[in-house]
Amino acid sequence: MNYNNSEFLASYGLSRQLPDSDRPEIVFSGRSNVGKSSLINKLCNRKKLARVSATPGKTATINFYRVDTAYFVDLPGYGYAKVSNAERERWDDLINSYFEADRAVCLLVQLLDSRHAPSADDVQMLEYLHYHRIPFVAALTKGDKLKKSEMAARKEEFEKICAPYGCQGVVLTSAENGLGMDELRTLLEGSMTPETED
Repeated sequence: MNYNNSEFLASYGLSRQLPDSDRPEIVFSGRSNVGKSSLINKLCNRKKLARVSATPGKTATINFYRVDTAYFVDLPGYGYAKVSNAERERWDDLINSYFEADRAVCLLVQLLDSRHAPSADDVQMLEYLHYHRIPFVAALTKGDKLKKSEMAARKEEFEKICAPYGCQGVVLTSAENGLGMDELRTLLEGSMTPETED
């Protein structure tokens, strides 16, 4: 997959606006300010493909990027306290409509901050993915902030936390130094290869 061949397509704030699902979709989910935009930019070797929001919780839209023959779908960040109830309901509706539509979702990348235990909102999202049987991997962000000696233990800790929810892999990443990007790209590409049926 050619990650350099990528462009921002559009932002959608309402479920009825979503474009047709005409290619494989890789979805990115995570708390506000966990670093989704930075991770997408790093994966695609671009500085400003995904806009990094100055105010967490401000982007309550689903952002579509065309990356070679796939879509990267960036869900709005969750768990930001200053969002009104009406806004939160719109968020829920947008997410539910996205997953309930018949879309070509190959894989979801659930971003979790490697330095902290998953928040209540993170756990709720993991339960949602498990309940709806959405295939996902966990990308632990901000791995460059960990000491080298902590990395393996922290990854193992998250593997134990995520396994009961059906997680297909845990990757320690850093949008700063590129840690884990090749491993993550391999998982993304693997998810898009149609499995041969017997």
